[in-house]
Amino acid sequence: MGIQTRATSSGYIDPSFPNPGGRWDTYVIIYGYTPAFSLAVFAAAWFALFLVVHLSQAIRHRSWYFITFPVGLLFEVIGYIARSLSAKKDPYNLIYFIIQYFFIVTAPVFLAAGVYTILSAVIARVESGRRYAFLSPKTIIWFFVVSDVISTILQITGAALIGVKQSKREDPTTANNILLGGLAYQVFSLGIFLILTITFLLRGHRAIAKAGFMCFYSVLLAATVLVYLRTCFRLTETAEGLGGSLYSSEILFACLEFAPVALTVLLFAVWHPGRCVGRKMVPRDSLPRKSKTPASFP
Repeated sequence: MGIQTRATSSGYIDPSFPNPGGRWDTYVIIYGYTPAFSLAVFAAAWFALFLVVHLSQAIRHRSWYFITFPVGLLFEVIGYIARSLSAKKDPYNLIYFIIQYFFIVTAPVFLAAGVYTILSAVIARVESGRRYAFLSPKTIIWFFVVSDVISTILQITGAALIGVKQSKREDPTTANNILLGGLAYQVFSLGIFLILTITFLLRGHRAIAKAGFMCFYSVLLAATVLVYLRTCFRLTETAEGLGGSLYSSEILFACLEFAPVALTVLLFAVWHPGRCVGRKMVPRDSLPRKSKTPASFP
């Protein structure tokens, strides 16, 4: 049959893309497939566009609490540029693979950090908001900031070590387990955040509607579900390890990695927190009696 056209026990080799045999070229394509150039370019362009949109809105509305979102988008752009180089120039190249893997895996951590701040901002601006929330805005901020720091450190460390192990042609199992721990902790913290978001909506939906936040809050809930879905996918994929069935499917990558993140950045570009909620995460003296509508926060 000649050269294999699909993943086998020895790995994936693309007969239409001969291995250049360079210094950093691996024997097989680590992705488990040859990445689609069209997807990588489209994703890089999409995130670059929304990087400009989100950064300009953060500056315009001075919503610095949401600045982690543009940072995450910058990571996405770098990751997909590396992936496009991998698809177009050399899918066997280890450096391209490491760069795209590191930045695409860790980017949503920064996006999630931005999402975490929004719930506190809404609670602080809804009349009697703390009455409907199980935690105060400041407690939510501190808990999820610490959780995000832990998740970020673990995921960046794991992804970086996977790159080091791959470059040395060594077993990346330990590094993969560190990344797995970071993703598992992010699934845990996102799960708690999702519960808090839903319960606040159920308990205080009338107050949320009265304050004019219902549409924006629906966007927050949808974005949280999307990021949670993406993180669950990455957790399951990482648990399988390199070469697993989830890892080796670009269709699943496009639907469960790219699409949820792409939709999230689109939603918050249209309903930007700086414009819909306000400049500060928790306004000074944000007590229940000092409720204000979104229009009061230019």
